[in-house]
Amino acid sequence: MSKFNSNKSGIFKNNKSGHVAYSMDIKEKLIMAILTSFFNEKKFYGDNSEEILEDIRKMIKEDPKFVANLAIYARKEMHLRSISHVLIGELARSEQGKKYVRKAINEIVERVDDMSEIVSYTLNTYGKPIPNSMKKGVADAFITFDEYSLAKYNRKKDVRLKDILCLTHPKAKTEEQSNMFKRVLEDQLKAPVTWEVELSTKGNKKETWEELIEGKRLGYMATLRNLRNIIKAEPNNIDDIYEFLSDENKVRRSKQLPFRYYSAYNVLKNEGIGTSKVYDTLEKALEYSTNNINTLKGKTMISADVSGSMRWNLSGKSDISCAEIAVLMMAISNHICEETITTTFDTRLYSNPMASTNGIISNANSIPINGGGTDITLPIRYLLDNRIFVDRIIILSDNEINNGYNTCQHFLEKYKKKVNPDVWVHAIDLQGYGTQQFHGERVNIIAGWNEKILEFIYKVENGIGSLKESIERYYFD
Repeated sequence: MSKFNSNKSGIFKNNKSGHVAYSMDIKEKLIMAILTSFFNEKKFYGDNSEEILEDIRKMIKEDPKFVANLAIYARKEMHLRSISHVLIGELARSEQGKKYVRKAINEIVERVDDMSEIVSYTLNTYGKPIPNSMKKGVADAFITFDEYSLAKYNRKKDVRLKDILCLTHPKAKTEEQSNMFKRVLEDQLKAPVTWEVELSTKGNKKETWEELIEGKRLGYMATLRNLRNIIKAEPNNIDDIYEFLSDENKVRRSKQLPFRYYSAYNVLKNEGIGTSKVYDTLEKALEYSTNNINTLKGKTMISADVSGSMRWNLSGKSDISCAEIAVLMMAISNHICEETITTTFDTRLYSNPMASTNGIISNANSIPINGGGTDITLPIRYLLDNRIFVDRIIILSDNEINNGYNTCQHFLEKYKKKVNPDVWVHAIDLQGYGTQQFHGERVNIIAGWNEKILEFIYKVENGIGSLKESIERYYFD
């Protein structure tokens, strides 16, 4: 049976808070860091971007194919942009990694500004010239975009589209495309009439939103992020917005991280805006995003870390904390489990029962976030002390335990001896600091803010793949 965490030796080191933890091999550590990173963003225990860079460069020398697969996985499955740009930039600068770059860029570039961000990272980090492998990959990507897309992202930044054109020399497929490239160089692209332009010129008012909705001018993310403004404007066709957001196919294609729905819900709730229709819409959309995850049979203990270190926001631009993501992921886990015991912890353990018939967001919002220290042993000790049999334990945390002098593994081994020797532990890392509290058999270490990571609970338990294995063969096999 495949295992993600292969640290059989149980090598100890101190975590960021100075307490005992298990070290991780470089691949495991890198996965945890990459899938929980916006890069160059401060965390509670500091910005670990330099450490991530060191590990990326080391891993490229050892297994560049793995890094290329990780870059594509982060972008396409976890919808993380900045860190995928960093990975490509580092691959392109290495002798070992350059052969993967061209194809990887073509997988990672989904928007025009992906190209400019990749080039910008490379120029800012290493200067000119940009590597040939990157030139070829970006040139391939450039010719896939039409004039509307190029004009939409032709912004006055350090690296503009005409700079990319001059650096990479894409070959136009048609005379029409060749003329378009000329307009790029001359800053003569036809200005796109985007929803932002219309809103700016016509005003944030009822009639403007009605026109945008009727003309289907709003994309899914734009609709979700502007939901507050749309509702406050009271357009007559607001029901079209609810229908659009709760369309199952559109939910799947939108690739929204689950906390986007949660954030939108809470913005409206905190301002007292909207009726039950909009809240039902957001609940339904989030539930649709979890529909393809296999049900976890049996009894599951799910516990979310709500300590002080988890109250740090994901990024400077985000208003959601890691603790909020933890309780939301707990509510999603509860939704896909047959039977659950749900708790939270800081320096104490709190019981937070969730009815499976409740909405996911409603369940998440019912959980208080307290702050304080971090004692990850508490949920396991609770099961041990009360001799409660569970098939699996799911822990959502930054893994920075700062209470007690034993790892959680110490209590897990006791639980296995006294209650269930076959229990699974799935530790979901939400911050990627590079240490863990569990190791050995029937331990699955996963990371990320996306509901897709929950798929690896079922897969690992059934011996059909792990997160690490999936990444290793994701694109370049």
